[in-house]
Amino acid sequence: MAYLAFLAAAPRLGRRVVQTTIVFFVVLFAALPVLLSHDVYSYVDYARLGVRHGLDPYVHPPLAAPADPAFPYVTWPDTTSAYGPLFTLATYPLAWFPVGAAVAALKAVAALSVLGLALIVSRLAAWRGVDPLRAAAFVALNPLVLVHVVGGAHNDGLAMLLATLGVAAILVAREASGGAALVAAIAVKASAAVVAPFALVAAARDEFAAPARPPGGRPSPRRPLARLLLSAAIAAAVVALVAYAAFGWHWLHAFGLAGENQGRTSHLSIPTTFGRLVGWDEEGPRAIALALYAALVAYLLLRTWRGADWIHAAAWASLGLLLATSWLLPWYLIWALPLAAISRDRPLQLLTLALTAYQLGARIPL
Repeated sequence: MAYLAFLAAAPRLGRRVVQTTIVFFVVLFAALPVLLSHDVYSYVDYARLGVRHGLDPYVHPPLAAPADPAFPYVTWPDTTSAYGPLFTLATYPLAWFPVGAAVAALKAVAALSVLGLALIVSRLAAWRGVDPLRAAAFVALNPLVLVHVVGGAHNDGLAMLLATLGVAAILVAREASGGAALVAAIAVKASAAVVAPFALVAAARDEFAAPARPPGGRPSPRRPLARLLLSAAIAAAVVALVAYAAFGWHWLHAFGLAGENQGRTSHLSIPTTFGRLVGWDEEGPRAIALALYAALVAYLLLRTWRGADWIHAAAWASLGLLLATSWLLPWYLIWALPLAAISRDRPLQLLTLALTAYQLGARIPL
């Protein structure tokens, strides 16, 4: 309730109060011990597997080195890394630090990512005619973000920071930077890919639309799609080459493992809850949810091609993914929060808040 009250009052509280409150709570949760989920210890363990034990974390699970100091804290000891190669390589230097120090560093990264998101979202919101203070608070003070993304040091904050940087770059016609940032986000965690199709369709629409031709002049030579695709291709090639040098092609297993998560169910995912209420087994609701989500994405892409706001469409696609997935964890809410904050769509924002309230019971004791 305090979060909702603060959102309602944010425009009247002023910039200094809102910014101070955001920084205070993000730093507070970063300073606390690791909360609830222990995934951050898996990040450290995968880094130590590669650096201290000479084992590929995309081939060998933590169980391959049970004597490692990080191993006792790992929740999924028999699972190989499901994270992108950019994130895995970025964590490798942490293998030389004590486990506690490595975890503290990752909590600092998560906190800085959330603060960075709040800053970028506030600027995008002002540019799009949305209250910037409310937008920043909508993202950074969300209780699931504070408890799980910051308190649990999940890398979803970093992935969405890079994805939102890509969105911001594309919106100011810097498609080259935007394409590279989106690839970097996906190379941290595959879930960030939901934004990319809408950016591509919007760029294609803008490129192939008939340009205005001044009398006696030539149409503008700007080619947003070509610039976006070229930068994304170059960034993807660089990531692939570096990842191949470090892991061979085994790093591709991470994207397959991320897809396999759809074969799992979490207790408070929407399809699982629906199946439980109507007495169905888990397969039926999962298939229905995925079919509806595919139809939603196709509809949103078509609307984008026909001129609709691609940010608004991508925001609905991000939230739709959370509603459709059978493997929903509380920190996944940050996938939808930045775009929802700047979407200019009140029903979308209210639905995001409703899903936040629903997920509070997933990992936060009430």
